[in-house]
Amino acid sequence: MRLRDLIQLTRAPAALSVPGDVVAGAGASLSLGPRTAGLAASSVCLYWAGMAANDWADRSLDAVERPERPIPSGRVSPRAAFGIAAGLTAAGLALAGAAGGRRALAVAGPLAAAVWAYDLRLKNTAAGPAGMALCRGLDVMLGASGSERPARAVPSALAVALHTYTVTALSRREVSGAEPGLAAATLATTAALTAAVAAARTPVAAALAVGYAVKYGRAQAAVISDPAASHVRAAVGAGITSLPSLQGALAARCGAPLTGLAVAAAAPLAGALARKVSPT
Repeated sequence: MRLRDLIQLTRAPAALSVPGDVVAGAGASLSLGPRTAGLAASSVCLYWAGMAANDWADRSLDAVERPERPIPSGRVSPRAAFGIAAGLTAAGLALAGAAGGRRALAVAGPLAAAVWAYDLRLKNTAAGPAGMALCRGLDVMLGASGSERPARAVPSALAVALHTYTVTALSRREVSGAEPGLAAATLATTAALTAAVAAARTPVAAALAVGYAVKYGRAQAAVISDPAASHVRAAVGAGITSLPSLQGALAARCGAPLTGLAVAAAAPLAGALARKVSPT
């Protein structure tokens, strides 16, 4: 297996959208600190595990719809993909325990279970978008696991979960194309979410929220105009790569503007890398 094959299997660059979940949760719960980095590393491992497990579970379907992917193309064996997913899951749980102890494991365990449940059972059902939204919401709460008041992070977790629901709903139409009504509904949700985050009256949060809305919203508007599969895939990619801007806005809204700007800085880098390795 070449390194490039592993990168494609795990959608490695897309993991730039992951640490911001933990930072947003830690910022909202006033628990930003050294352990946040360890929890972010745990989150990245669980994300990569989910990507590998996704391709392992979809290997038969991908052989028909996306034969260029690592498993159906023969570049990565199914056994290797499953082993990578399992190993990254174990690494993610170990990092969570090392960084945050029992409190972190109390969140990381259900998060890992939700990731595998989505890949193996929920993805192709009506509960798929909600299942993925749960994963991202728990990811935010992982960042708050070291706080005495983790409930402070619930609004941020709901915001990220809602965004994730829209991206996942669109992603289910990446091959067939989407109905304009679906993109209109996700765009309306993005607009409402942006308005709620920007209402915090924090200049940095408002600016980052608007940047998020412009990037993701423009791609969704293109789907409304032409619901072809290529436009849907572009909207899904924009939803993934614009997420750091939303995460940064959430952190800035909770009194950490510099941290928010640092998180949002991953957005242009994620966009550039997405042109080399597909995040979907």
